[in-house]
Amino acid sequence: MFAQFQSGPSPRHIRRPICVQGVATITTPSVATPDGAEDGLARAAKPPLGLVLLLGSLTAFGPLSIDMYLPALPTIGRSLNATPAAMQQTVAAFFVGMAFGQLIYGPLSDRVGRRPPLLIGLICYLLATVGCALAQSESLLIAMRVAQALAGCAGMVIARTIVRDRFHYSEVLHIFAMLSLVMGLAPILAPLLGGWVLAVGGWRWIFGFQAVFAAVVTVAAFFLLPESRSEATAAHARGEHPLQSYLALFRQPRLMGYILTGAFSGAALFAYVSSSPDILIGVFHVPPSQFGLFFGANAVGLIGATQINARLARRVRFEVILSWANLAVFAASLLLAVDAITGFGGLWGIMVPMFLVMASFGFNQSNAMVGALGVDPLRTGTISSLSGASSFAAGAAAAAVAGALRDGTPRPMAFVIVGVLACAVVTLRVLSPIRRPT
Repeated sequence: MFAQFQSGPSPRHIRRPICVQGVATITTPSVATPDGAEDGLARAAKPPLGLVLLLGSLTAFGPLSIDMYLPALPTIGRSLNATPAAMQQTVAAFFVGMAFGQLIYGPLSDRVGRRPPLLIGLICYLLATVGCALAQSESLLIAMRVAQALAGCAGMVIARTIVRDRFHYSEVLHIFAMLSLVMGLAPILAPLLGGWVLAVGGWRWIFGFQAVFAAVVTVAAFFLLPESRSEATAAHARGEHPLQSYLALFRQPRLMGYILTGAFSGAALFAYVSSSPDILIGVFHVPPSQFGLFFGANAVGLIGATQINARLARRVRFEVILSWANLAVFAASLLLAVDAITGFGGLWGIMVPMFLVMASFGFNQSNAMVGALGVDPLRTGTISSLSGASSFAAGAAAAAVAGALRDGTPRPMAFVIVGVLACAVVTLRVLSPIRRPT
């Protein structure tokens, strides 16, 4: 069918039993990816709910850590005698830790297995979170936030890799769709939960809640999550330095097309998230009490589109969906820019196309990740790391540019979103064009 990936061993006849609670044990030949590569793993055909919930909990560490404590920032500042700028640094410190930490766990999980780095990361997250709860100064809190991010992204990176390890390629999009519920609901529920905990017990109890969550997930992962890395992946990783792994990925245009498409799409999301409070509250005078409604509506659109994508993917190839969704989101961004320039429609002239842009990411992000993970199955951990780090880096750059161009109108945000989505369209078309089925 497609050109087979040749780097590293690719055993064609390895049979590996896999037993997942709630799913019949199966033993199948190694499964070929869309690029024809094989990694020697047999995969479950259907996802058990318990495993999906556990993987969803692992992906929740980032959103929970970012969004839950946002309502407490002013209170924390008063408690630690810190300025608002210093409190904002605790947010920036977390993003820095997330960007760099994701580059570590993927290659490490390919080399030593999924479980050891995952469990170590969870334990370190638990300790860092306790350190946040006990911090008596802004500098210590910032340091603990960096440590919390470096440790917490282990779950986000390795969960994506485990999905690729454990399930047949036709089910990967379905699993990602379910995991996206966590990513979509977190911005809505985490601030509400943080505000409730703040009112009941104070800001330190927010980190206490995160520590309890980490402890429960750590115990569940220890007892319920077996090793999923293939022997072919292990052998390949042991013979290759992590830097060589990254260099090998950079030399694969199709892979970089998928990764950069996801990163540019994520950059548009970051530009909106960073600019939306100033635009909605500052420009259009939306009451702060109603801000969450606008923000939540876009999250609901994202979730709905992701679920539609999971069902559509059973009938249409992921690369076809990704190509059309990429064009659709770019068209929506052009409408956003026109409304921002002309002022047409006022608030709704911005929010309606922004809803379309956010919803389209439900098609873009999942399909870009599936495409990337299918190019080189012997380096799935490293691919997961590179994809996550690229999204955070591109997002941070887009947010910074939108902030630097701030002029009291929605125009800078709209221009940044159009620019990064144009890059996504060009990148996908040039590096990862649709291939004809054979």
